[in-house]
Amino acid sequence: MKPWFGLHLPLYTYPGTSSAQLFDRVVEQAQAAESNGFGLVTVMDHLYQIGGVGSEDEPMLEGWSVLNALARETSSVRLGTLVTGVTYRNPALLAKMVTTLDITSAGRAILGLGAAWNESEHDGYGYDFPRVGERMDRLDEALTIAKAMFTEDRPSFEGKHYRIHEAHNVPKPVQPGGPPILIGGGGEQRTLRIAAKHADMTHWFPLGFDMLRHKNEVLEGYCAEIGRDPSTIERTMAAPAIVARDEAAKVSLLEAVPAERRPFIKGGTPQQAAEVLKQYVDAGFTGFTFNNNYYKTPEQIALIGEVLPLIGG
Repeated sequence: MKPWFGLHLPLYTYPGTSSAQLFDRVVEQAQAAESNGFGLVTVMDHLYQIGGVGSEDEPMLEGWSVLNALARETSSVRLGTLVTGVTYRNPALLAKMVTTLDITSAGRAILGLGAAWNESEHDGYGYDFPRVGERMDRLDEALTIAKAMFTEDRPSFEGKHYRIHEAHNVPKPVQPGGPPILIGGGGEQRTLRIAAKHADMTHWFPLGFDMLRHKNEVLEGYCAEIGRDPSTIERTMAAPAIVARDEAAKVSLLEAVPAERRPFIKGGTPQQAAEVLKQYVDAGFTGFTFNNNYYKTPEQIALIGEVLPLIGG
């Protein structure tokens, strides 16, 4: 598979932009990504802005609504969440929402799903926030339901936390078998085991080659337990490279990266960034996401696009 880039949109804070103009800026960034060769546009599934991106009271739009609107403003990029929290929606309703996005986008939806983590917004919106073990159980059940509703005529399922009974999901998704499932996170006890069972794609943060190699081995081990070919799971990650026009811009971007991730981020010019990313491509990673809280203008997004042909995309 050829390498591809994704633009992730966790930020909706645009100085000087009114609420009525906000989505126009989102469209501007998504269209800049599409016109510069990106293959994916993702949004967060949060109700509050999160630490590391902004303050809790900054603007935040509901993710699946944004994606459906972007489906009519784009024509080729895949669209998904990075990633939806399993606790926010009944999984059958979520499967219907993802199916609807696949219809409105003519087959470009991705279902990104994870166990959720932001307790503050659960408290604020009145959602239960169970212990992580239960959230993982819910993730497994939710993915079982989603896959059944994508592919079966009248599926039923009875789990500990969720159930469906001869559920209609008409029309079915455009994509045969349903939208690809992306599981975010690299937890070795549960997340990677669930990924081996359900995922078409995984998404990890830059952690250094040794740690990423270890997590890959853990994932492959879980695949072996259930007789799955691990090569059927695409490996993707937040880009471990900065892309900047000059040294000053590089320094500014690196300063914005959370301190714990900074040691694993290299690069600079498009040529330097390409040299970094080639190493990860050689290690089996095919997708790299870049965030709009760092790359905010169409010009910055276009500069990232210059890297793609240099790594064979």
